[in-house]
Amino acid sequence: MKMVPKLVAILSALIVPVIAIVATPASARALQCVPYARANSQVDLHGNAATWWAQAQGSYDRGQTPRTGSVLVFKATGAMRVGHVAVVKKIVDDRHIVLNHANWSRPGMIETSAMAEDVSAAGDWSSVRVWYAPTQSLGLRASPAFGFIYAPGNAAAQVADNADSGRAKAVHDKFQTAFADLDAQG
Repeated sequence: MKMVPKLVAILSALIVPVIAIVATPASARALQCVPYARANSQVDLHGNAATWWAQAQGSYDRGQTPRTGSVLVFKATGAMRVGHVAVVKKIVDDRHIVLNHANWSRPGMIETSAMAEDVSAAGDWSSVRVWYAPTQSLGLRASPAFGFIYAPGNAAAQVADNADSGRAKAVHDKFQTAFADLDAQG
């Protein structure tokens, strides 16, 4: 009879973790960038994020100019061993966009409205700094990127983006002119 409590304790120690593992739903795992981007864009690719650029060839248009709804594809690096993908939510200007993505600032974290800045010398989005929540700023390191995969039917979004960008540039230019006038007046 003294063996029964020990046996129950041993079996409980073995069975409870197994039940916990079996009972954990798949949705409880940290969300990765790839399934998030696939679910929140019209780009249906699979595999590591860094492979999306090559996979998209022949199936999706690709380019170096952001469009609303397109997917920005980051290259694999030491810090991002499998790359990263993020969905373009909004174009701010030629060098700034707003992204929606997962698993950037911490494992599984979904970020909406994260600022990204093109810091490439050529203005081709080949080097990008992205908002990093722990520091509440754009990341300190630039991340290399392939470019943007355009969702089907994205041409209409590009026309709207160009119009928004043109309005933003006009407002920016007007502000600069007004500021210069104030500076000249002393």
